Amino acid sequence: MIVSILGARPQFVKAAAVSRALAEAGIDEKIVHTGQHFDDNMSDVFFRELGISAPALNLGIGGGSHGQNTGRMLEAIERALIDFKADHALVYGDTDSTLAGALAASKLHIPVAHVEAGLRSFNRQMPEEINRVVTDHVSDVLFAPTQTAMTNLAREGLTHCHLVGDVMYDVALHYGAQAEARSTPIAGLPAEFALATVHRASNTDDPVLLAAILEGFEKSPLPVVLPLHPRTRKMIGSFGLAIPARVIVCPPVGFLDMVWLERRARVILTDSGGVQKEAYFQGVPCVTLREETEWTELVEAGWNRLCPPTSARAIVTAIEEALASSPEPVTLYGDGNAAGKIAAILAGRA
Repeated sequence: MIVSILGARPQFVKAAAVSRALAEAGIDEKIVHTGQHFDDNMSDVFFRELGISAPALNLGIGGGSHGQNTGRMLEAIERALIDFKADHALVYGDTDSTLAGALAASKLHIPVAHVEAGLRSFNRQMPEEINRVVTDHVSDVLFAPTQTAMTNLAREGLTHCHLVGDVMYDVALHYGAQAEARSTPIAGLPAEFALATVHRASNTDDPVLLAAILEGFEKSPLPVVLPLHPRTRKMIGSFGLAIPARVIVCPPVGFLDMVWLERRARVILTDSGGVQKEAYFQGVPCVTLREETEWTELVEAGWNRLCPPTSARAIVTAIEEALASSPEPVTLYGDGNAAGKIAAILAGRA
């Protein structure tokens, strides 16, 4: 019995591929949803759209600080692993749900498998960096998406590592056509636009940076479409900021609608790790509103450029450079069968 621990949008998307592969391999799986993302547009819609089995348990934990969430999740996940008689715990990425699941399982001596292992931003000020490093070091099976990730794991002396490719690439291949057929496009979009997502605490919790981001969007050479994360909306209000009239705001969108938007955008602006890759999969240049990225190969290949959002001018310049760029197609994330490889390895450990 594999117990998969999910809590946030990127994890639901990755699980769409892996859970399907586990079922095809005849592996029993139960999903525990921590509740880290609890808004319907950030959670339930992904289960419906992507055909993921309903969670066996929803812990309903979210909305607190990193420490509060991780502690409450750890206690509840421990009980779930015992009740479900888990043989393995499967965790994804670098969220508080990831860390809590890995710690709970390792303390129960239940083997931990980590999908998207080996990513490093080398910025310990990021909570996500702490989560991913600790998770890798308590995991028993490490599934790396890239050779860079494998190199990072080897540098830290970690073994039981498997280069499988990126499950997000599996998802992009599988759901691309469905996005065109089943999405609900936003009415009234301009012929050319930039697509933006902003949610990371380092940006949303700093009034200077958040103001610079909004001003940069206002002065962008293209209108900016912004599916607004609940956290970001809250902080804009808390700081007394205003969303520029030129920015086209909509609620958070489901995965298929997001793919539809990504495919039509001229450039994507984001502080999300997952959206950086989604941009690449759709052949759209990306500007990452951070000082660093865990997806360094995208920067090296010219598909992504880093832009610390310290001023509106810097953001506008980065957008202009991205629009003028012509990066070459490169193969970075495997052959589109990462989930199948993960299922086969886990089946061999059963």
